[in-house]
Amino acid sequence: MSGVGDWLLQGPAWVQYRTRVDLLAQPEDRQGVLAARQAMLGDAQVRGLLAELATWPGSALKRHNDAGHALHKLVFVADLGLRAGDPGMGAIVERVLEHQSPEGPFQVLMNIAQHYGGSGQDEQVWALCDVPLILYALVRLGLQDDARVQAAAQHLAALLRDNGWPCAVSPKLGKFRGPGRKDDPCPYATLVMLQALAQLPAWRDSATCRTGAEALLGLWQQRKERKPYLFAMGTDFAKLKVPLVWYDVLHVLDVLTHFAWLRSDARLHEMAGIVRFKADAEGRFTPESIWTAWKGWEFGQKREPSRWLTLIARRALARLE
Repeated sequence: MSGVGDWLLQGPAWVQYRTRVDLLAQPEDRQGVLAARQAMLGDAQVRGLLAELATWPGSALKRHNDAGHALHKLVFVADLGLRAGDPGMGAIVERVLEHQSPEGPFQVLMNIAQHYGGSGQDEQVWALCDVPLILYALVRLGLQDDARVQAAAQHLAALLRDNGWPCAVSPKLGKFRGPGRKDDPCPYATLVMLQALAQLPAWRDSATCRTGAEALLGLWQQRKERKPYLFAMGTDFAKLKVPLVWYDVLHVLDVLTHFAWLRSDARLHEMAGIVRFKADAEGRFTPESIWTAWKGWEFGQKREPSRWLTLIARRALARLE
């Protein structure tokens, strides 16, 4: 870590903070960690995200991989390490909590076109390829013990089938589902459900998570034969890209390495090998694809190594080591 660690600590405050906590295992009360976190809260780009999130739910979500949508920006600030008590976050969290469905999951303002089975109107609904991310963000922000958050986790976890999580939606959306066979698991819904439940100690070692993880690893084994709901594991899947918005090798690796009982799994190590091979001689990683909505950030380019991408990749790989 010496060379690449020094390089990471020369980056933006939010990279410095997460490097100290995640890679160097420094305690939150150490002076360097406190200073990096304070600088992160004052960072202009981070403040800009909070200003956008203050208008939650923002514009209607029209495609699930809209990386510039408020949903994915909420996840990103939670990943940075912001907390519900930080300046500006309290009001955002309250706005998110206001939109809890009668079933339990928190809702997103969504617009599904009529030719896809929706109403074509903006409405507060939920789909299993979106709302686990709200659950994840709320837990990361420090609300894991909130009864409303626990109710959302219980309802979403209970939707599991024996082959993973399906394409499931709010009753408001009727029989809508994605482009796949109804008996197939949705790889992305399964991924983001595991992402959320991995943050909850009561669920992390559960049979529920073990079933979901096996579903993803089984799809990796069968990647040449199966593409449920059009989620393939080919060339695009292998490209390194942040933030972790969609279904790709780094997102899957980042989620599955949270489960200690998977860390000797040969299939997971195979994915890790793909990521590890992409490092340069100094152990840094360069984005191979970008989300244009984030082009102003240091990872929003493909010309040079990204500190944030390097942090995410090395953190996941370190869990296996």
